[in-house]
Parts: sequence; structure tokens; C-alpha cells
Amino acid sequence: MEYLENRELSLLKFNRRVIEEALCTDNPLLERISFSAIYQSNMDEFFMVRVGSLTDKIKENKKKKDKTGLTPSQQLDAVFTAVRRLQPIAEDAYRKNMEELKKYGFEHVNFETATPEEFSFLELYFKRELKPFISGLVINDALPFPFLKNKELYVAVNICTKKGISVGIIPVGHEHSERLISLGNNGKRFILEEEVVLHFAHLMFKGCKIQDRAIIRVTRNADIQVSSKNTDFRERMEELVYKRTRLSAVRLEITNEFSRDALDYICKKLKIKNVRVFNSHIPLDLSYFYQLQELDTSPELHFPVRTPRKSAMITDSRSVFSQVKSKDILLSYPFESMTSSFIRLLEESAVDSKVTSIKITLYRLARNSKVISALCTAAENGKDVLVMIELRARFDEENNIEWSKILQKAGVTVIYGPKEYKAHSKLLLITRKSTGGHVDYVTQIGTGNYNEKTSAIYTDMMLLTADRDIAQDAEAVFTALRNGTFVEKTNKLLVSPLALRPQVLDMMDEQISIAKNGGTGYIGAKVNSLNDKAIIDKLVEASQAGVKIELIVRGVCCIIAGVPEYTENISVRSIVGRFLEHSRIFIFGVEGKEQKIYIGSADYMSRNTIRRVEVAAPIEDERLKKRIREMFNILMKDNVKARIMLSDGTYIHAECNEGDEKINSQEYFYDEAYRRLDEKIKKQERMSVLREKKAEKSGKKSGKTLKAKKK
Repeated sequence: MEYLENRELSLLKFNRRVIEEALCTDNPLLERISFSAIYQSNMDEFFMVRVGSLTDKIKENKKKKDKTGLTPSQQLDAVFTAVRRLQPIAEDAYRKNMEELKKYGFEHVNFETATPEEFSFLELYFKRELKPFISGLVINDALPFPFLKNKELYVAVNICTKKGISVGIIPVGHEHSERLISLGNNGKRFILEEEVVLHFAHLMFKGCKIQDRAIIRVTRNADIQVSSKNTDFRERMEELVYKRTRLSAVRLEITNEFSRDALDYICKKLKIKNVRVFNSHIPLDLSYFYQLQELDTSPELHFPVRTPRKSAMITDSRSVFSQVKSKDILLSYPFESMTSSFIRLLEESAVDSKVTSIKITLYRLARNSKVISALCTAAENGKDVLVMIELRARFDEENNIEWSKILQKAGVTVIYGPKEYKAHSKLLLITRKSTGGHVDYVTQIGTGNYNEKTSAIYTDMMLLTADRDIAQDAEAVFTALRNGTFVEKTNKLLVSPLALRPQVLDMMDEQISIAKNGGTGYIGAKVNSLNDKAIIDKLVEASQAGVKIELIVRGVCCIIAGVPEYTENISVRSIVGRFLEHSRIFIFGVEGKEQKIYIGSADYMSRNTIRRVEVAAPIEDERLKKRIREMFNILMKDNVKARIMLSDGTYIHAECNEGDEKINSQEYFYDEAYRRLDEKIKKQERMSVLREKKAEKSGKKSGKTLKAKKK
């Protein structure tokens, strides 16, 4: 279909938008280099997960086609071509930014630019600090090839012999070494450890003639599957995490020119084809850029300091639970503080004698998680605490395994959810006894993880409500998770895998019906990714019926907007800025009482809608609906960090014409959070002054009355 985009190619287009931010001169210089590091990290994950998955599919069923009609092999061919086209952009960004950093004293030294004194220092450094702790291994057909760890750096040398090909492999770094080797100017003048090992590699192979040398890096498949063995699930996950480190190679990166025969030999030993070899003229691991950022705190080199504000909807004088009982509360991160709102709710509940139970789903957590601390405190205080922790959260498996052990030791009931289905929902239910023997509930439904660290850099939303129907739905979700079953019917919540997509499609049908009957149909959505074929088909149907559709899709978007006769009423935009866009918003209908708005954890991806446990909640308070509509409208007006999809699937920057107000939605929302809190503080000050005047006036009246009585 001409309106469908391949998932992997769409994801690479997103990564292109990320690396473009490294070239955007509107971003401060030291922030630009962080986008290069983010791009590289994204590409690593892309190869480990997406290329790994396609590689496995070739073994399973190489003829099976995706929704765009491509077999796994054809997708890989297209992917490798697209990746090679991105490499020059990444290298251009690196060179331009490093050149500009020289103005601020930064200099990445090589052995051609090093002074004689620096050369002598580095030679001595290699002999004293590196060589004693690393070993070079010569490999030929008579010797086994060493296991190259995932994403680790190695130096490979081509050794000339009369008996055939011999390759030397040297691991870079050891437990106590520093990758960034300072040569002066407080670390700003530096060389990388792997470059030192590369230059002096011949000293590791005395008596051998070195023909070529290069730095290499292997990326391994990370697409692990949980077996159905009847053993403890946590033990199985621990085995799988270890197994991941041993999975097959899916990519080999290499710097410099290297002998074709020797490179072929390495590929043979790694069991990968040459098409999976990618040459780079910049460092293979850019994570050291984050260290460079810390070496200069000049304001012009960084984004302006932004601190999450206290929510204007929450006061300090009453418990958060009691405030939610009075009204629904909407929180928006990173603009508002998670610590002063959600964490505070948990900590208050942990010590509240009337709180009887806390139930929560956990997916990703901060390293020193205050959430875990509060849950442990609650359990130790005798409360019934149930935690559904997802041990299969990719790349967080080890962390979650350890958290599950800590929670159990504290007396928390820990469950892992249904087999074959990840629980990705962000759901909390607190039960509290109230006066008169009644029971009150507070339910929280969010779009992002309970992670204090990412809440400061991801845009997310959270609803806190005392709605009893929603609490009943939440209880049903936890019961199903405990029993390994699924919720089939709800009062208000949307719950996948059985009770989310059908309801979404029904609400889209309502808009189609309105449009066909001459009314104004509208569908809006903000998601991270869109690839669910059933939803795509319904969006096409809605577009053909005349429904206006506005989509804000950060990453993968498998529908192409503006294709005549199919998607001409659909617009797609992607926002890539300082913060990672992560919130999910579903809107059905034009503004008014009939408009339906939901926020939740699910993207419009089949893995979310039919293969995971996800939860979305309706926004019913008119004040909150208005606020979300306004936020969505600002996102649609962003002309600084937004890209617009064209009918050929490419993206261009949103135009900011001369005279137009520049709108950076993320900065706008931060300014709004500051403004809302300032207005609240000023209002409280005015009320305080009025109370003082009233008290003073009352005191004067009391004095006059007392005098009159005395007379």
C-alpha cells in the first residue's frame, strides 16, 4: 500500500531527526554533542533489537512478509542501505561540533597533533597503566577466536605471516582505566584510551610484523525470548540476561582501512556477512561526550537550567490523598515535580494508619528509587502491598530482578504478570478507610514510568482520581494480573489486550459516522509509535470519510500522511527536542461535552494494543480536558522542534514564517508551569493579606465592644 511505511525504515527516519539535532545551531554546543551520543545509543539498540529480530525471522520463516510486502531479508537490505546513508550525517555532526569546541579549549588530540612531550607521556602511560592489565591474543585457524563482548572496544591487528592469515585482538580498557586520558587544560585536551592502545599495539606482539590495525566493536542480538519451562520465573530471567551477553553478532563496526582478507577472516569467525560491516571515521563509542559536557559549565554551552516546579494543583497544607478526593489532579512532567506530587502521595500513604493497601505496576525505576523505599516502608508498617514488577522490561531485567528481591524481603507481595504478555501499564491503587467505616480510593494512571530520573527529562502525564468506577476497574486489573488472566470489560478504563483496541476503534467509528452525516469528525493522538494495522486501516477509513485527523508521533509511524484518496485528511508531525516526548493522548471528537480524551501507557502499536497489559484513563473533569486540549494545540503549533511528514514519507521542519511567533512547545510548557505556580503563590499571598486585614478589623470591633461594655 502506498500509504504504508516499513517499521524499521520509519525508526531510522526518527534517528535521522535525532542526529539532525546535533547539527542544529539553535542548540547550545555541548547539548549538540549529546544528541550525537543519543543517536549512537539509539542505533545500538536498533541493531540489538530490530536487526536482531529480523535476523531471527529469517531463520524462522524467511518468506513471511511485513505489512509493506517486504521479506525479512529485503527489510535488512533496505535497513543496511539506510544506515550507510546516515553515517556521513553523524560524521559531519561530529567533525563540525568538535571543531567548534576548539574555541572553548576542547581538543581531541591524535598522535599527529600530540606534542613530543605528550607522545612520551602516552608511551609511558601505555607501558605502565595499560599494557600490564590487558593482553593481546593471536588468532589463526589453529587457535580459537575469543568472544568479543557486546559494544566493547577492541583493537584488531593484521599480522603478516608466511603460513596464512593471523589476527591479533586486544581488549581496550580494564577495571581501573579511564577512557578519557587528559593531556591538559583540565581534561579539555584529551585522547581516547583506544587510540593509545591502537598506536602502541605492536608492543603487544613483539617479533610480529603488523600490516594493518583498527578499532572494532561488535553489536550482538538482544532479542531474547522467555522459555515456558516450569521453573521459577525470576530464575529463568536471570538465565536469559546472561544468555543475552552470548548471543550472535549482528553488526561489526570498524575504523581505519583494514586488510580485506583479515577483515573477511574476522567476519568468518563472528559468523556475519560483510554487508553487516560498517566503517566509521569517528570514535565508535561516543558516550564520553557526556563527560565532556561536565568539563565546562559556561551557560552559552548548555540549555538554560530548568527545574521541575511544584504542581499548582497541589497544596502543602493537606495530604495529597485528601486533595485528590476533592478533585481530579493532572500532572505533567518534566514541567511539574514528581517528588512533590506522586512520590509525596506514596510516602504519605506508607505511614498513614488508615491506608490499608497499595497496589502498583512497575516497569522501569530509578537507580535509588524513592518509589521502592516508600513501598517497603508501607509493607513494614503492616499494609497490604502488591507489586506487579515486569522482569522482562528490556535492558532493565537485571535491575527489576534485584528490586523484586528487595521488595520481597520487606514483606511486599510480588507478582510478575501473565505469561507471554508484558505488563507495561502505569497503574496505582491506594485504598484507605475513611470515617464512618467507608472506604476511599485514589487511582493513578500515567503515561510514563515511576522513575524520578526520567521524569525530569521525559514528557509524561499522570491522572490522580478518586473516581470509584475507575478504582473498581483498577482493582479488576490487579486481580487479573494476580491470576494471569485479562480484563474483558471495564466501567471507564481502557485495558489491553482485550478492552482497549476495540474501544478505540469504536470511538473512531463514531467520528466516521458523524462525518458521514454531515458533521465535523475529529481524531487526535499523541503517541510514541504507530504501527497497529487495524488502527491504521481505521484511520484511513476515517480520512476517506472526511474526518480531520491530527497525529503527533515521535518515532515509528507506519502510516504516510497526505496520500491522495487515502490519507489526505491526516497530518503527522514529530517533535524532537530537549526532552524526550513520551506522553500518550487520545482525543475523539471536536471540543465540547461529547469530546472524549484519554491518557495512558499504550502506543498505537500492536505490541501495546493486543500483546501487552496497558491502561488508559478518561479525562472527565472539564478543567483538565481544557488543559490537555490546550497542550495538544500548542504541540500542533510548535514551529521550532516539530517536523512535518510529507506525502512521500519524508519529514521537513515546521515553518516559522517572518513575523510568526516562535513556539517551542517544551519551553512553552515549562514557562506555563512557572507561571501557574507563581499565580498560585500570589493568590495565596493576597488571601493571606485579606485574612490578616479581616482579623485586624475583627480585633478592632471586639475592642470597641469591650470598651462599650465597660462603660
